[in-house]
Amino acid sequence: MSSQPLGLLAYRAATAAFAPIVPILLKRRAAIGKEQPARASERFGIAARERPPGPLVWIHGASVGECVAAVPLVEALVHDRKAVLVTSGTVASAAMMERRLPTAAIHQFVPVDTPSATARFLAHWRPDVGLFVDSDLWPNLVLNARACGTRLALVNARISERSVRGWRWAPRTVKAILSAFALCLAQDEDNAARFRDLGCNDVRVSGSLKADAPPLTADPAALENLASQIGQRPILLAAQTHPGEDETILPAHDILRQSLPGLLTIIVPRHIERGADIATLSGTRPAALRSKGEAITPSTAIYVADTLNELGLFYRLAPFAFVGGTLVPMGGHNPLEPARLKRAVLAGPHTFNSDSAFKAIFEAQGLGLVRSAGEIADLSKRLLSNQEETEALGNAAAHGAATLGGAVQRTIAAIDALLVTHASA
Repeated sequence: MSSQPLGLLAYRAATAAFAPIVPILLKRRAAIGKEQPARASERFGIAARERPPGPLVWIHGASVGECVAAVPLVEALVHDRKAVLVTSGTVASAAMMERRLPTAAIHQFVPVDTPSATARFLAHWRPDVGLFVDSDLWPNLVLNARACGTRLALVNARISERSVRGWRWAPRTVKAILSAFALCLAQDEDNAARFRDLGCNDVRVSGSLKADAPPLTADPAALENLASQIGQRPILLAAQTHPGEDETILPAHDILRQSLPGLLTIIVPRHIERGADIATLSGTRPAALRSKGEAITPSTAIYVADTLNELGLFYRLAPFAFVGGTLVPMGGHNPLEPARLKRAVLAGPHTFNSDSAFKAIFEAQGLGLVRSAGEIADLSKRLLSNQEETEALGNAAAHGAATLGGAVQRTIAAIDALLVTHASA
């Protein structure tokens, strides 16, 4: 313990001292819908399920995005008859896991990062291998797992240059955390270089797990219902938008309406609680909220799809999609989801979360980068006016996405090697 960096020692002491007030904070979070009261014990490391017999692979993802990326990996592991535990930290991710996980896999909320909660969690589950998706690093959980003999790996790993700059202020601390991982499987060479720079061991490029995910699903009845409401109206779809992007999409809508008066713009906010704000932002443009069950009528100009887990529905309704988090410096959301459904992809310049995916899709399409309302309107008008070109671009996007596959099998091979080394330890 004394050989650990001062920053880690201070963190461990602070989290131990903080532990008595955690129940109060979790109750407050539950009051605003950010915790599931019935499963609160899991946050203290008290398991709600028995540990399955034999070797156990534990996969941790922070929230929905990381868990979605992990689903193909979980399915492959279950197919190989391996016991799998998945942890995540948000209510939305738990709801998604309930629908998407194979029945043989187990989901639990990740324990709060106090010494006692993580110790209880690890004592019960005793994972042989622990896989952290992307880079959600909880120091107590990571270091205690390694101390218990769990072989750890970062998978689908990515880290922004901004995060790297932040960690450079505590180089010994980040190196101590990352050295707990026997292996780092990075999404691309840029991310691999960042992890090497921070001191991570055995860094390899495996690609993105998201590239191996199946196409998003959609409820057939809901699809038919919305399609009948929309009819033959042209659609501009802006998916997973953040504050600052709707303010660009709405003017693009106004420009497009000058030549396409029947245009319907569908905005799917990244955070559904923003639905009412987007409706207000729409001003005099007639808006309807899906969360309130409001129908699309001939006069509806803006349809706000402020519901969870329906992206597959809206990607099927529109011939192309603008992917959000890219006009503002959020790094962009998953462009592979519309591309797999043969939908052309548009996005702004901030794509650092999925650079390889955006690059592959844009290169296949030969276009896609937009920076302003005018550019969105111009390219959207072109695509809405030429169905043959738009379909060809959708096929190109799907081809670009397909070139990125294979990460699941590379990750499975790495897991098998870790299980062998764990068994022989």
